[in-house]
Amino acid sequence: MSAFMSAFASLVGALADLLQPFFQTASTAAAIVLFTALVRLAVHPLSRAAARGQKARTKLQPQITELRKKHAKNPERMQKALMELHAKEKVSPLSGCLPSLLQMPAFFLLYHLFSSQRIGGDPNSLLGHELFGAPLGERWHNALADGGPFGAQGLVYLALFVIVAVVATFNYGRTKRQMAANPVTPAAGPDGQPMPGMGAMTKVMPLMSFLTLFSVAFVPLAAALYIVTSTTWTAIERAYLYRDTPATEAALAPAI
Repeated sequence: MSAFMSAFASLVGALADLLQPFFQTASTAAAIVLFTALVRLAVHPLSRAAARGQKARTKLQPQITELRKKHAKNPERMQKALMELHAKEKVSPLSGCLPSLLQMPAFFLLYHLFSSQRIGGDPNSLLGHELFGAPLGERWHNALADGGPFGAQGLVYLALFVIVAVVATFNYGRTKRQMAANPVTPAAGPDGQPMPGMGAMTKVMPLMSFLTLFSVAFVPLAAALYIVTSTTWTAIERAYLYRDTPATEAALAPAI
């Protein structure tokens, strides 16, 4: 993993050099944001595949519900019928999840790249830079100790908190509107059985975005920039890809 992280660090460093004439001392921070966006753009086809898979599974739910009713007393026959249905429609039960899982290694590497103090045994040079006076390797509590929440460093974090709050509010409002416009029955899993706690999960999922506020507060500023950029990208991407999907089904789609 260190080899990949070193390669990524070199790419971000080179990008920061290109951006230096435009962003001066904030070029590394700008490079982190831009590099994160470029990685998200590169894996966007996987996100589109996950959305297509989720929508395909959603279309099968009425037939799955009928099979569940028809074979309620014969679980083995129901499983066979479900497998036949998925094969006939050429839809995998994992079609909405697998593409998202394939993205995770890249995001795992990015997070560690921007949060690790050392890479391959050497100090992480990316964390030695600043954004408007706030060191990329330090955390919010360091900013609070140096000028308080409205000091030069504190204002950097305040701006990130505002962005996260806006994105989280956008996610929450979008889901509420979807639920009002597309009332749906509780979602069912691949076996056709209602997913336990799905109703509660649908209500809780929109609120999960607000937890990003805590992440931003406790990770190094470089990692916070990555998280805010990735979270914002995800919100916009999901709003577009799942714009015609009922809220309950969209909530089931893996969010990365």
